[in-house]
Amino acid sequence: MGNIVAIVGRPNVGKSTLFNRLTESRDAIIHSEAGVTRDRHYGKSNWNGRQFSVIDTGGYIKGSEDEFETEIRKQVQLAIEEADVIIFMLDVKDGLTPNDEEVAEMLRRCGKRVLIAANKVDNALLANDYVEFYALGLGEIYPISSISGSGTGELLDELVKDFEDEDNFEDEFDGIPKIAVVGRPNVGKSSFINVLIGQERNIVHNVAGTTRDSLYTRYRMFDFDFVIVDTAGIRKKNREMNDVEFYSVMRSIRSIENSDVCVLMLDASQGLESQDINLFSLIHRNNKGVVIVVNKWDLIDKDSNTHLKFEKQIRERISPFDDVPIVFTSVINKQRIYKVLETVRKVHASRSRRIATSDLNEKLLPIVKEQNPPPAVKGKYVKIKYVMQLKTSYPQFVFYCNLPQYVKEPYKRFVENKLREFYDFNGVPIDVFFRQK
Repeated sequence: MGNIVAIVGRPNVGKSTLFNRLTESRDAIIHSEAGVTRDRHYGKSNWNGRQFSVIDTGGYIKGSEDEFETEIRKQVQLAIEEADVIIFMLDVKDGLTPNDEEVAEMLRRCGKRVLIAANKVDNALLANDYVEFYALGLGEIYPISSISGSGTGELLDELVKDFEDEDNFEDEFDGIPKIAVVGRPNVGKSSFINVLIGQERNIVHNVAGTTRDSLYTRYRMFDFDFVIVDTAGIRKKNREMNDVEFYSVMRSIRSIENSDVCVLMLDASQGLESQDINLFSLIHRNNKGVVIVVNKWDLIDKDSNTHLKFEKQIRERISPFDDVPIVFTSVINKQRIYKVLETVRKVHASRSRRIATSDLNEKLLPIVKEQNPPPAVKGKYVKIKYVMQLKTSYPQFVFYCNLPQYVKEPYKRFVENKLREFYDFNGVPIDVFFRQK
C-alpha cells in the first residue's frame, strides 16, 4: 500500500485533530487531556485527486508518569517505519520543548521525508512564533491551525507532490467482511488480534481500558480475508466514567453497528456477566452475526465435562437466541485461535446466504400447511400460501397468509427454529414476518 503519511509529535499538539480533518471523520478521539491516543489509528484522505493513507499516533514522550509510555513510543516508531512521509507536529503556543527535540532526533535517523507542521497558529498574534522551530534543522515549516484548517492547504500541496496518481484507488475495506472484537475491558481482545497478525498492532496491558479508539486491521492470511476491528472494552456505566471513556464506548458501539459479525470475547475466569449479556443483546438488536469466544480457558481447572457445563450456562443466560457458536480459547497459548476465524467465516457466509424461493417452499410449506399449521384462533384458521426471503443484509423471511394477525410469537419461534434446522443459521439473527396475501 503506497502513499502512507504518519502524524507524529509529543502529546496534545493536535495530531488527532489534523487526522480527523484530513480523513473528514471523527474517528480519532479529541480531548484536552494529553495522551488520549495510544494505538496507531488509520484513515484515508484525498487532496487534489491524490489519495493517501493517514496514521494517527500517540504522543511521543519520555520520562512521564504514564505507564503506557514505552508501548506508545513503540507504536510511534512502527508508524514511522510504515510511512512514506511524516508530518511532525509542533505547538507554537508551547514553543520548542525537550520532547520535541527527542522526536526530531528520531526523525533525523529515519531517512524519510519529514514535513514540520507548526500547529495552533489560531490568530495573527501567533503568525510568526513558529520561527524558533527552524533550530531543529528539519527544513521548511508550515504554520497551520488544525482546528480551523488555516494553512493546511499549503501543507497538503507539499505533502502530495511526489505521491503516485491512483485514479482507480478504492477503499481497501469496501466489500470485505468486517469483524468487530468486543467485550468487557481486559478480556484479551487486543492480544487476540496481535497474535493473529503476528505483530504488536495494538497496545496490550493488564490495565483495563488500554484500548480507546476502534482500530481497523486488514487480515489476509491462510485463505482468510477480513477487516478486524479492535474495540474499547465496554464496562457497566457508572458515575466515574470520564469523557474519553464515554467517547471510546460510543466508538465501540458504532463499530458493532458497522460490522458484519461480532466476536464477543469473555473471560473464562469471570464467566458470563451482566455486561456481557448487555453486549450480546446490543449485537442481536443490530442484527449482526455473533461468535462467543471464551478466552483464558487455560486458567480454568477442567475435567471432561467442564466446557459442556460452561456452554450450557451461557446458552441458558442468552436464551431465547441461543443458537450461537461458542469457542474456548487461550490467546496467550495460541489455542483454537484459527478455529475462531473459521467459525466467523462460516457465520458470515450464513448471514449473507440467499435461499431460492422454490427451495423454501419445498421444505417449509409441508410443515406450516399440513404437519404443524398455526393454531386456530376464535374458530378461524390461518392458511399459509407461500414463503420467500427478502433482499436484506441479513436473513429475513416473509410468509404470506390469509390472517397474519392471528399468528402468535410462539409459532413464529417455531418457524424460526425450522429455518435454523434446515439451513444452519448458527450465530445469525433471523426475522420472520407474516403478511396478508
